[in-house]
Amino acid sequence: MKFLQNCSVLILTFNEAPNIGRTLDALAAFPEVVVLDSGSADDTLAIAGRYPNVRVCHRPFDNHSAQWNHGLAACGLHREWVLALDADYVLPGDLVNEIDALAPPDDVSGYSTAFTFWILGKPLTRSLYPPVTTLYRRASAHYVQDGHTQRVKLDGAVLTLEARIAHDDRKPLAHWLAAQDRYARLECDLLLGKSWSELRWRDRLRRMKFITPWLVPLYCLTVGRGLMDGRAGWYYALQRGVAEAVLSLKLLEYQVFKG
Repeated sequence: MKFLQNCSVLILTFNEAPNIGRTLDALAAFPEVVVLDSGSADDTLAIAGRYPNVRVCHRPFDNHSAQWNHGLAACGLHREWVLALDADYVLPGDLVNEIDALAPPDDVSGYSTAFTFWILGKPLTRSLYPPVTTLYRRASAHYVQDGHTQRVKLDGAVLTLEARIAHDDRKPLAHWLAAQDRYARLECDLLLGKSWSELRWRDRLRRMKFITPWLVPLYCLTVGRGLMDGRAGWYYALQRGVAEAVLSLKLLEYQVFKG
């Protein structure tokens, strides 16, 4: 192993027992994996404790960007590079090998990764999940909140890795539904906190409220080729439609009671 020896893995967790074991299994070649937990009440920590290269830290959750920044600054990460993963990001062997073979020039600060989205145990042909900068130099990294997501800001160039991460969340539907309410609140703050001209075209459609709950599922089934994926494709399309509907309802609620 070469590059992996200069790379620490950072993972945020909260009640990730259905996912964390598969994720950690794929990280056996990394010398250090730090799990920053937000108070899990399931078997997340027990599972993490089975792995000799895993160290667990704790911090109450406030928001994702603050949690990531705490992990970078206060969890004893000393290696030059950090691989930042959600607990449902599973690295295939070809991606681990690709990372290990890296020899980044000095002007490169990070690498982004695309994803294969899994639903009901099946990989989708396409998804709406965007590439994420997952691997970066620790010293130049700082996270900022962007709606319900978070972005890492870096000083230098960001290149793209060829292999894809498997995004395979196996937590129950009730967990996903509860998360959509939290995400919608953050998205409302983003959408209503900017002028129309500052919004991206996708966010303009979302702020119109009545378009994306039906347009997004239709896009997933047709342009996204969900119809080719059978039951998993229909499930994903319905899931994205529900997420957009929750956001639309939350926007209406905000405008009535906070407008």
